[in-house]
Amino acid sequence: MFSNQALKKLIIPLVIEQFLSVMVGMADIMMVSSAGEAAVSSVALVDLINVLIINIFAALATGGAVVCAQAIGAQDLDRANRTANQLMYIVTGIALIIMTLVLLFKAGLLGVLFGQVEPAVMEGAITYFVISALSYPFIALYNGCAALLRAMGNSRASMYVSAWMNGQNIVGNAIFVFVFHQGVAGVAFSSLLSRIVAAIIMMVLMHSHHNPVRINHLLRFRFEPAVMGQILRIGVPNSLENSFFQLGRVLLVSMISTFGTAQTAANAVANNIDGFGVIPGQALGLALITVVGQCVGAEEWTQVRQYTKRLLKIAYLCTWGLNAVLLLCLPLILMLYQLSPETQRYAFLLIWIHNGCAMLLWPLSFTLPNALRATGDVRVPMVISIVSMVAVRLVGSYLLGVVFQWGVLGVWTAMVGDWVVRSVCFVLRTRRMFRRCC
Repeated sequence: MFSNQALKKLIIPLVIEQFLSVMVGMADIMMVSSAGEAAVSSVALVDLINVLIINIFAALATGGAVVCAQAIGAQDLDRANRTANQLMYIVTGIALIIMTLVLLFKAGLLGVLFGQVEPAVMEGAITYFVISALSYPFIALYNGCAALLRAMGNSRASMYVSAWMNGQNIVGNAIFVFVFHQGVAGVAFSSLLSRIVAAIIMMVLMHSHHNPVRINHLLRFRFEPAVMGQILRIGVPNSLENSFFQLGRVLLVSMISTFGTAQTAANAVANNIDGFGVIPGQALGLALITVVGQCVGAEEWTQVRQYTKRLLKIAYLCTWGLNAVLLLCLPLILMLYQLSPETQRYAFLLIWIHNGCAMLLWPLSFTLPNALRATGDVRVPMVISIVSMVAVRLVGSYLLGVVFQWGVLGVWTAMVGDWVVRSVCFVLRTRRMFRRCC
């Protein structure tokens, strides 16, 4: 169903889009570092919550993308178009609810999660959180439209919009931080403006008659429980899985914040840089949604198996190559950040732990499950992810980081243990799926 040329046209823009996304996160941290390590910590702490919330939108969008891709594979474009409209209603409604809750309870939520941080860090975090919340409806619409474009195999359009959004964000960061000296608030305002523009562009693209699937007459609200149910049946378990994963990360950073500003800032910088090492795995995971979803819709089960293996191999080859370069260049990369010697030493060790182990485990842990989701198998991956996060990563982090006093190094060691458990479970589940369908 997919020629080599079609796979290239799908995968390469996805890799570029993921690269741009990580780049803008890196630019945020680098630019705000000029305002001090307290500002770096503020942005990093709130971004953990932001990632949790944005992943809810992305997970729901994945539900829509799977249903849409399966409809395209079955050549049922009417169902695909109805899915697109219902997805827009779902992500917008949930984004508005979350935005309202954040604006009402921002201080209490940050106090519960990061109450032991320094006052300067908390003040910056509240400012950044409020402005970020205003952007939730726009990033939700962007994610929904991007997922639908990818389901059609048109990842190039979402790449171009992502390039615009992230480029505008970086330019805005430079203006707000270095010209107007707004620090944390400047980074947040820049993100808000870029997301507004990106959402508008995406909505225009999704109304185009050049697309096989498009959104129409959104203001004439039409509630379709059957279609919404299909989206939510995949999107809700995926959203719960992502939410538990990111909530776990938030709790871990809350734990790390008790280890001091140096380790908190090092954790932020390491998270920022090591994101580059998993770009191929993230991109290939998105490609699996489109490829496997369309194969399932066409009932080409043999191709489901073939493409899953093929894309996983590509993910491993790219992950090895990219991480080898990153680790070799790491001393030079860390020089771009204005860090104290202690913070730089911790960041160096954390990145080696993450990227070195990612070369062996990350594609199996996070890319492979998307093949299962694209077939509609979402509940078992959700259970595996949640149980592994709680039993291995959270409990292990407390034991190694707090009880044995390894600090942030113990938390990241427990993370690797979580990856091992996920890899074993997802491989076994995928083999069972192959035997059942092939």
